[in-house]
Amino acid sequence: MKTRHIFPLALRLLPSTISSFALNHLPLRSHKHTHTILRNDAYSFASDTPIGKPICIYKTITIKPTGMNAGEQPRQAVSVEDLTPDIRTFLSSSNMRNGVIHVISRHTTTAITINERESRLAQDVEKFFLKICPPDERSSSNDRVGGTRYMHNDIDRRPDGEEEAQRCRENGWDIDDPEILQKWRDQEPINAHSHLISMMLGSSECIPVVDGDMVIGQWQSILMVDLDGPRVRTVGVQLMGYE
Repeated sequence: MKTRHIFPLALRLLPSTISSFALNHLPLRSHKHTHTILRNDAYSFASDTPIGKPICIYKTITIKPTGMNAGEQPRQAVSVEDLTPDIRTFLSSSNMRNGVIHVISRHTTTAITINERESRLAQDVEKFFLKICPPDERSSSNDRVGGTRYMHNDIDRRPDGEEEAQRCRENGWDIDDPEILQKWRDQEPINAHSHLISMMLGSSECIPVVDGDMVIGQWQSILMVDLDGPRVRTVGVQLMGYE
């Protein structure tokens, strides 16, 4: 099968995938109202049901963390940012009626999750994960813990091997020059704990779309958790489905 034929085939199979999704007493939240779909009202897509034009659209969304001041430097701050309004606006502008939204973090110290957006819960998230994985004693974080050290933060020993050295070169750092190598080390943050928490939370989510609405619960939001802020961040969003 040639590569150019894979995407049309995937879209032809998508309706049957959606129809297998159990919508039993599942609250659907939209910007207008909340309603419940019972099992006998579940959406189904028969093979002879007319479907619209296939859609596959990608967009990068830029997120400025809450409370970030102009010129402020990263200090391993943790924040929870609600992506739902931006994603809903993107979905509305696309005219996609049925399909899937893929959301992915574009950073190694941010995470994507679906949960409630509530300010005190966001504080709990920060305290909980920093207790599990506390910042290095060399970190600029206010929550750094004496005696805690991670190998990733031994900046003077990095890059560790030729493979990592080549990755630095591919990202624009001519580390074969001792002066540039030192500049690269100087700008590297002490943030191993941020990487580790990001791995625990995960970097992506998929959200079904039915009749133009995201199928998420009444109190659910699509969240980006920044673990090494404050920084301006980006999130990748792809829509796949039908008008």
